[in-house]
Amino acid sequence: MDIPRRLGILVVFGVPAIIGGGVIFALFGGYTPVAAYEAMLLVAAGGLISR
Repeated sequence: MDIPRRLGILVVFGVPAIIGGGVIFALFGGYTPVAAYEAMLLVAAGGLISR
């Protein structure tokens, strides 16, 4: 996989990390659910980038 595609995947996962993190924090009121959400996104992005 070429570098521009990897960077594109990171951007696509970066926006939901920022916006989704705020939404998760507003819904659950703590940083533990936000950390779990961010970890799931990190695993998904890592899986796509490593292919």
